[in-house]
Amino acid sequence: MTENEEDFAAMFEASIKTKRLAPGQAVEGTIVAIGEEVAFVNVGAKGEATIALDELRDDDGALQVGVGDTIQATLTSTTGGLQLSRKLQRGAATARQLEDAFRSGLPVEGKIEKAVKAGYEVSIARQRAFCPMSQIDIIRHADPEVHVGRVYTFKIVEYQEGGRKFVVSRRALLEEEQKVRAAEVRRAITPGAVMSGRVVSVRDFGAFVDLGGGVQGLLHISEMGWSRVNDASQVVTAGQEITVKVLRVDEGTQQIALGLKQLTADPWTTVQTNYQVGQVRQGRVTRIADFGAFVELEPGIEGLAHASTFPPTGKSGGWSRSIAAGQTGAFEILSIDPEKKRIGVAMVEEGSSRASAATPSKSAIVPGARFTGKVERHEKFGIFVFLAPGVTGLVPLNETGIGPEQDIKKAFPTGSDLEVVVLEVDSSSRRIRLSVKAVGAALEAAEVREYAERQGTKDTTSLGSLADKLRGALGKRDGTGR
Repeated sequence: MTENEEDFAAMFEASIKTKRLAPGQAVEGTIVAIGEEVAFVNVGAKGEATIALDELRDDDGALQVGVGDTIQATLTSTTGGLQLSRKLQRGAATARQLEDAFRSGLPVEGKIEKAVKAGYEVSIARQRAFCPMSQIDIIRHADPEVHVGRVYTFKIVEYQEGGRKFVVSRRALLEEEQKVRAAEVRRAITPGAVMSGRVVSVRDFGAFVDLGGGVQGLLHISEMGWSRVNDASQVVTAGQEITVKVLRVDEGTQQIALGLKQLTADPWTTVQTNYQVGQVRQGRVTRIADFGAFVELEPGIEGLAHASTFPPTGKSGGWSRSIAAGQTGAFEILSIDPEKKRIGVAMVEEGSSRASAATPSKSAIVPGARFTGKVERHEKFGIFVFLAPGVTGLVPLNETGIGPEQDIKKAFPTGSDLEVVVLEVDSSSRRIRLSVKAVGAALEAAEVREYAERQGTKDTTSLGSLADKLRGALGKRDGTGR
């Protein structure tokens, strides 16, 4: 075949196609140009067909096609040129066009007239169609009346007997759009990306957030705020639009971890500047555990008051009865570990001073100092005495002042107050040796001094004798001591 013959054949075929084109017919064409309001499509006929740009845009208004792309559409009119549409406008379609739309999968417009049993009655091209309840939306609404009166685009899933059996689905089109959108969204989801989303559901462990196109990520309750969150519903609600940060993406399972607190500064970055050991700060008890109480010092900063920092009560777990979740009070900073994000605290008794005998500081515990502590526990070699949060000393048996025939547990019950004198402080091994006996000697020496001052004389003999006794008590050392 010559070149002229090929050109003639092509023109002849095009002329045949032109004659066969009729309104309602499904066609396929290539976009050859894009104007301000319409796109020009080569459908193989004489002259190009046109289609409104609005039909080629997505929900955000972005054009979905370009020159050279192939589209499927329906010829809606041949008057004044070929006009195409990717959907049949409400009320403008004939029964024949509806049947063609069903066979070609062309979307149609319809208005929800009313809710009926198990679905909705939809008006499409002066015909009544039925949309099952499950096919009206991807998300199920509690109130079915929310759709009544709205105009939607549907896909015809059944069309028989001239429209007597006319079933449509809006969900089918939404899912198709969602698949296209999902591919775009997933390309944008990378660790560190900040994205907008809609809360789909709230659970005990967190919330699922739709990032677009049905792609969902999990916002775990631990990532909702720097402060401890016990109820996710107090932070987010279903349907709420929020901004989140992508923390992790599991390529294997396609699971996406999201964060909310990461959009604000981590309060731990200022801990080393704002907190020092020895400070007393106000705090609120957030929860009680077997090993201690967690205390919020500021939003996002929690400290732990260990069980050992509470005065002993003589009962197992008795310390926990002295404090309750929600309680506020003063707490002393005992230790700070910024790397592990840990702060050790101890509750300060209301109205007390850390420098007082009731709650001595570590710097005040020196040989000869006298304190009132609480009996913490008994051992074969002596009694452990709680002096202050994190400060415990030992009274050896020979410093208790009672004989071997007496019951030490009855003489010094757990949790009872006990006045002691510090005999020795070993800073290297963190051992404190105490004495009960020395308290009596110290009291006796004090009484003698007071008497001598009242008399205006100094009985050097008796005073010296008693002072010698006190020095002897403070200087004793034995193998059982610490």
